[in-house]
Amino acid sequence: MSRVPSLTTDPIPQLTWRIALPASIGMFFNTMYNFVDTYCAGLLSTDALAALSLSFPVFFVFMAVGSGLSQGSTALMANALGAANRDHARHIFAQSVGFTLGCGILVSMGGLLAAPWLFRQLGAEGNYLEVALVYMNVLLCGGPFFLLPMALNATLNAQGETRVYRNFLIAGFLANCLLNPCLMWGWLGLPAMGVGGIALATVLIQAAGSLWLLRHVRSTELCRDLPRSLFRPHPPTLRLIAAQAVPAVLNMLTVALGIFVITWFVKHFGKEAVAASGIATRIEQVALMPALGLNTAVLSLVGQNHGAGLRHRVRAAWLTCIGYGTGMMLVGGALIWVLRASAMRVFTNDPVVIGHGVHFLGFAAFTLAAYPILFVTVFLMQGLKRPIYGLWMGLYRQVAAPFLVFNTLAFTLGLGLQGVWGGICLVNWSAALFALWWGWRQVRPATVAPEETAEAHDSKTTAS
Repeated sequence: MSRVPSLTTDPIPQLTWRIALPASIGMFFNTMYNFVDTYCAGLLSTDALAALSLSFPVFFVFMAVGSGLSQGSTALMANALGAANRDHARHIFAQSVGFTLGCGILVSMGGLLAAPWLFRQLGAEGNYLEVALVYMNVLLCGGPFFLLPMALNATLNAQGETRVYRNFLIAGFLANCLLNPCLMWGWLGLPAMGVGGIALATVLIQAAGSLWLLRHVRSTELCRDLPRSLFRPHPPTLRLIAAQAVPAVLNMLTVALGIFVITWFVKHFGKEAVAASGIATRIEQVALMPALGLNTAVLSLVGQNHGAGLRHRVRAAWLTCIGYGTGMMLVGGALIWVLRASAMRVFTNDPVVIGHGVHFLGFAAFTLAAYPILFVTVFLMQGLKRPIYGLWMGLYRQVAAPFLVFNTLAFTLGLGLQGVWGGICLVNWSAALFALWWGWRQVRPATVAPEETAEAHDSKTTAS
């Protein structure tokens, strides 16, 4: 039986790859899962395809809530484990599961009430509205199952274990490839459900995944034989989780605001520019994917080592993840630069759209290396139990700076669409340079020790 790695003693580079690589692979298959849904909806009808796009804002709220709760719970459990306070970590896990289920029910109810109005505001009517509501209502009825896997994964991430969730995402992708056509078209004697079948397939996969993850988590030493009393609502612990999770949730929601802001400026230059922005953004996201697992790695490593009072390892984890991420994205940026025209032609034959997209990706090639600096630093601060930093950074990068910079470059200086593309690069690099400065202020050797050591000592004293 292989030795369980120690996040507080094993070499940081080795641990970084062990945590980040499975996480990145899992994210890739999660992205492919969404591609399968989009492809299958396109086989049904244009209304079905549009219904998936129309449902994204509502579904994104689920993802934001789940991701924020997972990040907050991971940070708290990792800090507790680093401080050798396993009882506290177990209590946080139990409370986070109940908290997550409650949030899932509330978001589902709110979505069921708001979806018809929201879809009408977005222009849906007649058969288009009916199809969109069929898809969304099925998803909303299974809402808690979208959040529960992320809550269960938090306890695994806190221990540096990302392979289990990776396996769930791979299995989910494969199951989706089978279930979608069966439920859409009524194969194997099942009733044909159309776009509702795509939604039901996702709900079933998430529900089955929740049970599988729960079974695995309960078999781990940390969560084995949890007494029922730990699951009773405990307001102080719930407030502690909320204090870590709410800023992370709001930071995720700024991403949706950022997409709206960019689209609002781009629409002034025609539908071809909007189409190019959507295609090029997806290409950029695929290039960024290899570095996203570093977010999980830095959160797990920083959380445990901060809890243990090992500030030098916190600093090493942050710098290592930034170094790996920046290196990978320099390579990715070079590939985007070389392949930008070919990549656009995969998605469209419209020369105007291709031209706009080539210009976008030209700037993106230089922007790509900024993202790991930003994301890794946000997760560093989450691991240090200072999640508000991510929210302020999100508001700056997604809302405040774009309004100022895009307007100045595109309209005041007359650079047009190139001003928007260049503005995205400028805003992200300004945020990344600030993140480097701010992150170093938090982990530099001169700021360390007495209080950090005292905090770890106090935590260990409490545990004993």
